[in-house]
Amino acid sequence: MTDAVDDFPRGTLADDLGTADGANPFVPAPDTMPRLLTGIRGFDQVTLGGVPAGRSTLVTGPAGSGKTVMAGQFLAEGARRGEPGVFVTFEESADDLRRNLQTLGWPIAEWEAQELWRFVDGSPVTVEGSSEPYNFDALLAQIGHAVDHTAPQRISLDSLNVMLGQLESPALVRYHLRRLAMELRRVGLTSIMTLESDATTARLNAGFEQFVADNVVLLRNSLEDEKRRRTIEVLKMRGAMHRKGEYPFTVLPGQGLVVIPLSVLDLSTRSTDTRISSGNKALDELCHGGLFRDSIVLVSGATGSGKTLMVTEFLAGAAENGERALLFAFEESREQIFRNARGWGKDFAAMEEKGLLKVISTYPEVAALEDHLVEITRAIEAFRPARLAIDSLSALERSGTNKGFREFLIVLSAYIKAEQLSTLFTATSPSLIGGSSVTEGHVSALTDSIILLRYAEVDGEVRRGLTVLKMRGSAHDKRIHEFTIGEDGMRIIGPFRGVAGILSGHVFATDSGRS
Repeated sequence: MTDAVDDFPRGTLADDLGTADGANPFVPAPDTMPRLLTGIRGFDQVTLGGVPAGRSTLVTGPAGSGKTVMAGQFLAEGARRGEPGVFVTFEESADDLRRNLQTLGWPIAEWEAQELWRFVDGSPVTVEGSSEPYNFDALLAQIGHAVDHTAPQRISLDSLNVMLGQLESPALVRYHLRRLAMELRRVGLTSIMTLESDATTARLNAGFEQFVADNVVLLRNSLEDEKRRRTIEVLKMRGAMHRKGEYPFTVLPGQGLVVIPLSVLDLSTRSTDTRISSGNKALDELCHGGLFRDSIVLVSGATGSGKTLMVTEFLAGAAENGERALLFAFEESREQIFRNARGWGKDFAAMEEKGLLKVISTYPEVAALEDHLVEITRAIEAFRPARLAIDSLSALERSGTNKGFREFLIVLSAYIKAEQLSTLFTATSPSLIGGSSVTEGHVSALTDSIILLRYAEVDGEVRRGLTVLKMRGSAHDKRIHEFTIGEDGMRIIGPFRGVAGILSGHVFATDSGRS
């Protein structure tokens, strides 16, 4: 490899999960193939260091899947490293490409002036009197001139459909593609070639991946449950190891493609016995001394049961220790959150002025789950909080498919663990009395602690109950405690007595008396 891979999330599954002889059965063995980093966050991790140097990579996918962006990002990474590159365009003009790619934060015109980037017009050219519908010799001559002028290491060709559409038979297509790939390899270029494919399968129909390209990358832009979801898959890398399977990705301004490498999770993160306050002393007692500093806590309950109040006290607890806290709110506006906090005796405005609190409030529907994930990690890296709260996961669940949401939770939890953040998630139960949420089922196995908030009808009166359902690595109070909400926040009274069935929503009296 020429450089270190940009991890996302940090760490790898291979770090500490080894067999008796130190080998990890879950991670491909390293190879000696030299690589070039693509600059695509996450993708260089999936490919175990980037694309093989001096070889051709075919990127195929339907319209809107990000092929041109990937081709441009490959050259942009080279330009940032002082490696010249050539962009051969068969359809869009150089002016259009320059404008479009600059919206991703790449100074194409400056790189052109520094001879780090050169456009070549490869649009179809015919020769009079020739039986060939496309002049391949002219194309190779143009590429050769660009190579002589800039001495590039990288080349992108976008999109081959325009050129190949001039040819009549698959055999002729394969012949010219092989000829092109061999010529690029002969002059030592590492190439990215894009080709538009079927909108549903992202697979090719003429066998190009078997006969021409050294490497094949599939991009998909599928419609699932009326929501678009982009994924990337390395189908093959000739002579080089890579990770298998599909990975979600997104395209963001200023970054380009960002791949979420689901299988590269860190299970080697160290744990701590250090405790922190939840922000509520009575709750700390139920947890036998507070929450672990590196724990992820899920608070689940019906609407109005006190979830946001627990978030408020959790964030305020950080400020009391002079620590920073970050809140992502997906159901309430910043002003409403600050007003509610004042009603419970917490001054979020003062915390914000001291630099101890940052609140990011947005509707989950404004972006895909992959976009939210990248935004959360960027905010964490910029603000460096000690505590993180997300209120609520149930709102985020609306932004993606069932599978996409679970993948989002897996990667987010892995990232949080790597950062050793004290984290509080909230999830909304679908019914007021009893019940559990789909969100709760997705995230429960990923969390260290679960706190349930429930309404209970007792003697014709609606009362609130709280129980610590799970707390990994620690003993905790297992009883259901009644609590009230007032101007001073959450007040935990004591355990319910004489009633049962609160969690299920079917409350009945017991022989032990009444509470």
